[in-house]
Amino acid sequence: MKSPLLSLPGAVPAEGVDEGVAAHYGDLFREQRALADGTGFVDLSHRGVLTVSGEDRLSWLHLLLTQHVSDLPPHQATEALVLSAHGHIEHALYLVDDGETVWAHVEPGTQDALIAYLESMKFFYRVEVADRTGDFAVVHLPAGSIAEVPEGVVVRETPYGRDLFLPRTDLESYAEKAGPAAGLLAYEALRVEAHRPRLGFETDHRTIPHELGLIGTAVHLQKGCYRGQETVARVQNLGKPPRRLVFLHLDGSEVHLPPRGTEIRLADDGPDGRKIGFVTTSVRHHELGPVALALVKRNVPTDAPLMADTTAAAQEVVVEP
Repeated sequence: MKSPLLSLPGAVPAEGVDEGVAAHYGDLFREQRALADGTGFVDLSHRGVLTVSGEDRLSWLHLLLTQHVSDLPPHQATEALVLSAHGHIEHALYLVDDGETVWAHVEPGTQDALIAYLESMKFFYRVEVADRTGDFAVVHLPAGSIAEVPEGVVVRETPYGRDLFLPRTDLESYAEKAGPAAGLLAYEALRVEAHRPRLGFETDHRTIPHELGLIGTAVHLQKGCYRGQETVARVQNLGKPPRRLVFLHLDGSEVHLPPRGTEIRLADDGPDGRKIGFVTTSVRHHELGPVALALVKRNVPTDAPLMADTTAAAQEVVVEP
């Protein structure tokens, strides 16, 4: 779904899964600094939006999600996962309940599969699941923003800022008041700085929550059964995850950033060394320079110099080995 804000001056379209919104508006670092200072907004209108309404919405979602939501207070933001039967991450939801309806935004293009799964699990519960992507656009206001939120708009308030579920027809008029616009590259740079994993970037078909540090944030350990819980409990109580998320400081002399999937090796092993991980997201940060998130084998020494293909990288621990 192409955003009307791509018509703003300087807008350069994003590619891949983020197609439909602006990657930047002509000045990546200025846009990053604006967000870090609590000004401007980010157009996330390409993300999927769904709602769950009905008397049983919270108790029903509690049975399906990794998060404890049966007693979720109105207007309190949370996040949750849907796991496979083997405990692998399939979906990530960013939720808030407005007192009558649960609102969630999800990765672009994932809402159809998620809604199909939810519909298959309704049984006798009094719930209604709806795809609202065509009617509502997600707009992000950074932490510290004093931008006005229109009356009646549902908001997710988090430590990283506010996510607004804005009527899609109001997107252009709101942008005129909430500017300056910041592109997705600026938003992603601050996400990487904060070590926040993203579905489809920091995950693959075998990722479990422990590898990304999601226990306690998106996964609640003291709640009833849900699909994949056995794996979560077993790893938590009896073992360690096979991989761990790391933050990488990349060699700033390189012209190109290593793309997602770039193989990581121990620097001491040279270019023919065995693969120990891969880059998940790489960005240029306005203060830190080129940085990245990556998944590496759990037993990689935390002080070992690494190579992302030909780019030297120093690691910073995100998930303890």
